[in-house]
Amino acid sequence: MIRPVVLAGGSGSRLWPLSRQSFPKQFLSLVGEQSMLLNTCARLSGMDCQSPLVICSEDHRFTVAEQLREAGSAHSGILLESIGRNTAPAVALAALWATAGDREDPLLLVLAADHAIKDVPAFQAAVGRAVPQAQAGKLVTFGIVPTSPETGYGYIRKAQSVDETASAFEVEQFVEKPDQATAEEYLRSGDFYWNSGMFLFRASRYLEELRKFRPDILAACESAMQNASIDVDFVRPDKEAFLSCADESIDYAVMEHTRDAVVVPMDCGWSDVGSWSALWEVSEKDAEGNTTRGDVILQDSRNCFVQSDGKLIATVGLENVVVVESDDAILVAAKDRVQDIKKVVEQLKAEQRSEAQVHRKVYRPWGYYDSIDNGARFQVKRIVVNPGAQLSLQMHHHRAEHWIVVSGTAMVTCGEKEFLVTENQSTYIPLGEVHRLENPGSIPLELIEVQSGSYLGEDDIVRLEDRYARA
Repeated sequence: MIRPVVLAGGSGSRLWPLSRQSFPKQFLSLVGEQSMLLNTCARLSGMDCQSPLVICSEDHRFTVAEQLREAGSAHSGILLESIGRNTAPAVALAALWATAGDREDPLLLVLAADHAIKDVPAFQAAVGRAVPQAQAGKLVTFGIVPTSPETGYGYIRKAQSVDETASAFEVEQFVEKPDQATAEEYLRSGDFYWNSGMFLFRASRYLEELRKFRPDILAACESAMQNASIDVDFVRPDKEAFLSCADESIDYAVMEHTRDAVVVPMDCGWSDVGSWSALWEVSEKDAEGNTTRGDVILQDSRNCFVQSDGKLIATVGLENVVVVESDDAILVAAKDRVQDIKKVVEQLKAEQRSEAQVHRKVYRPWGYYDSIDNGARFQVKRIVVNPGAQLSLQMHHHRAEHWIVVSGTAMVTCGEKEFLVTENQSTYIPLGEVHRLENPGSIPLELIEVQSGSYLGEDDIVRLEDRYARA
């Protein structure tokens, strides 16, 4: 039986300003109506496989759980990384979890949550061709049939065929991202595939090879899983044990060393959507080669990607340009320079600006808040609390809060008092007072919060009780 393992970590900084550390690209609807994560799970439909195990950062656990719940997408657990340690440790955690106790030894289909695939039947057919190899103990990687001399991808060089149908080949070499001339030669030779970062192998075989080539990684992961805790759907490996683990990819840790690596070609309209230009390439275009989303007007513009999340964007006389507007930032970039967007993010981080980390609209396990306005000693937020949800019992050292209910009903705890606040009513939370907000109703609770005080940062929250087990 196949057990899909969906890797949903990563920050996706090259798709800033939409992708940010707190809400990276795998949770965005970049290709189609659903998020990249949900698209990845959906393309498993119809395959003979179990529900996927999703691996993500602990910071993103509620986003993953809520997206899967809203879509009705079944899963077999959400495995949490306390810190990102790359793909080799992540898959080791999954393999250890899949084989723990008296569980079977499944084939692990390792998928990234942020890839786009146009031809799902071709994807599923390639997985089907890989199954006999994985069952025979091979470690299969999927090589994308190249359509252009890409310099942004790693490559896999194939050797001789391992079966009569030429559906799988021995791996001759893994190659780093080439320069333009080398990429063109790879394309002409027909011996190279793009390295997709997707794999299929038996869980025990991966652990065997990891023990052979990187026993330090396996030891750290075994220790982390031996002391793992389970909280409903969340599996938490031991934090301290996992912190000691090396940061390494599957390719470097195992695939470049094992003698049992094979590559199965896959021609499915694949893209890792690693940049705005890559997203433009896989998106629908008008007669002038433009991709537009949102409220956009173009005049005499060609081969552009223009996306608005709210404001009207008008362009005149542009070619090969990317324009992206989010709630608090605007990106304008030459399409052939979008790889340098990560330098903007690095600068934002160096200056400790919030635009590198979070959006104006921030999702929480109970709903979300949108920072509408702020000044030297005040901040205004629009808060939406899901039916039946509640914020933590908390207090603040540096700010007071005024709550005005716009719609729905709020159950408010303020000190020793507990009372209802309904539409068009308000209440005041003094500085230092223990308080909690809850939505006891069946419709979303919407309110405006006005904060005032000497410090208004999110780290001025002392949680006393929290149903979501946040620190």
